Amino acid sequence: QVQLVESGGGLVQAGGSLRLSCAASGRSFNSYTMGWFRQAPGKERDFVARIGASGAYYADFVKGRFTISRDNAKDTVYLQMNSLKPEDTAVYYCAATSKGAVMGWRWYDYWGQGTQVTVSS
Repeated sequence: QVQLVESGGGLVQAGGSLRLSCAASGRSFNSYTMGWFRQAPGKERDFVARIGASGAYYADFVKGRFTISRDNAKDTVYLQMNSLKPEDTAVYYCAATSKGAVMGWRWYDYWGQGTQVTVSS
């Protein structure tokens, strides 16, 4: 079992930055691929980024703006979000999977409660 708790969301103006954190508790954090997803009202849950043994991978719409990283000593994964746009407004979720380099949200076993990110124009 892995428990995930996100933090760092908030309200920011377009062009601004936020850093999301996801603290994990449980066993073998460093064996999991960690992902970030987001969901806007009335829309599907979208893959944002993942990091694991194969490295980091990003959705096209965040490449060059967002950076995912992890600190295995602290059992924490981060999402640095720069050059934020109003369309980045969503609830952001942290997730963990033991299935390796996967993107679909259905492959992820554990989820945090989400943190709201709102970008004003």
